[in-house]
Amino acid sequence: MKNEIKSYYNYEEIITWIEKKGIELYGNHFKILENDYPIIYKLIAYFLKDVQTCFQYNINLNKGILLSGPIGCGKTSIMNIMKYLTPTEHKFFIKPCRDISFEFIQDGYQIIHKYSKGKLYEYEPKTICFDDLGTESNLKYYGNECNVMAEILLSRYDVYIAKRIQTHITTNLSASEIEIHYGNRVRSRMREIFNLIAYDNTSRDKR
Repeated sequence: MKNEIKSYYNYEEIITWIEKKGIELYGNHFKILENDYPIIYKLIAYFLKDVQTCFQYNINLNKGILLSGPIGCGKTSIMNIMKYLTPTEHKFFIKPCRDISFEFIQDGYQIIHKYSKGKLYEYEPKTICFDDLGTESNLKYYGNECNVMAEILLSRYDVYIAKRIQTHITTNLSASEIEIHYGNRVRSRMREIFNLIAYDNTSRDKR
């Protein structure tokens, strides 16, 4: 694998750094399995903005990352570590989709605005990683049912088209499950704004 990458960066050294950061954040059991190297290399290339390697992997640096894979394969923890790897101007924060659904119950439709176009007093929307898409549920606010994440993703698409602000997602859902949960319109927009990076369905539970 390592010989396939022609890059200014030493990817094996970066993997070692990621493991050290993972141990610091999650404890001594944290380890990057060799089977996952192809996934991790793609994430490293993307978040370091390694143009040459991204070209080899057919990764579009203008788009965000949609990281999918089975429960427990380590999607959230690796995205958390990538926050420390990416340059300052590309920093992002992680927001669990379930937390957004609880905020919606409390505060209603302004939550959709908050996570798409930014708070009213903020000048710019931010890059966000929506964690665990599919774990939230359709919710009612004063009797009106709303697919909160579908609305946020459609709004984030508009923000991407207008301002090239990226969105990242982690999810256990397949493409067809995303369409069932969020509709064809959301799925087609997602193709335009995300690079899909997927763990193998047989990837073992690391918890």
